[in-house]
Amino acid sequence: MIRDGDRIAVAVSGGKDSLTLLEALLALRQKAPIEFSLTAFTVEQGKFLRPVEPLRVHLEARGVPWVYYHDIPSFRLLREQPEHGCDLCSRYRRRAVYEIASGLGANVIAFGHTADDFCEAFLRNALFTGKLSALPPVAHSRDRQFRLIRPLLYVTEEMTSAFARALELPLVPCGCSQKTGTVRERIRGMLAELEKEYPTVKQNLLTAMGNLQLERLLDVRYLGEQTPAMAADPLPVLPAD
Repeated sequence: MIRDGDRIAVAVSGGKDSLTLLEALLALRQKAPIEFSLTAFTVEQGKFLRPVEPLRVHLEARGVPWVYYHDIPSFRLLREQPEHGCDLCSRYRRRAVYEIASGLGANVIAFGHTADDFCEAFLRNALFTGKLSALPPVAHSRDRQFRLIRPLLYVTEEMTSAFARALELPLVPCGCSQKTGTVRERIRGMLAELEKEYPTVKQNLLTAMGNLQLERLLDVRYLGEQTPAMAADPLPVLPAD
């Protein structure tokens, strides 16, 4: 994910996950056998529920350069379409992120998506878009100007919550986190219910994402390509009526 000489812009949303990511990267920078630089940025879209001043104080104390970016198009969107959905808001934020990273001279953008986000994205795509996909741990922007990384893919939100409490990190909540009736909220609730009886359900989903058996799915590009494992696994014999 991280290479020698990288200039990494860390997307700090004010939540526990992104602040945990920043602390992890600061610790890694001290011990890594390579050199890389870190800077943080926050996109203001008019939805923070608290002042961000404590965030600035914290980042200054940690010696991290910080850009606080007021995204004017997002404010216009909030004013003209107050009931806009998450997809549109995300599109505006993505544009702002690329603008900021370009201005900072960064070649890498780091996001604080956790294992929970990967599992939720996997189920959301499968159930509502008809795709088997999740969040890529490493990807590139369309023009390949930026490498996009998500280092917390195996870290759960339970862990980031405990970490944020232990360090008393200055969290700045966003109004989007309090939305109800969303697909994301329902999937999160479903996983939480399953975990009560099956504690390893998220770990199993993460394992499944790295253990594809394409010949057992329905993508016609892979049907008919019998693998040695499949050849040794004959179809079951059905009982007679």
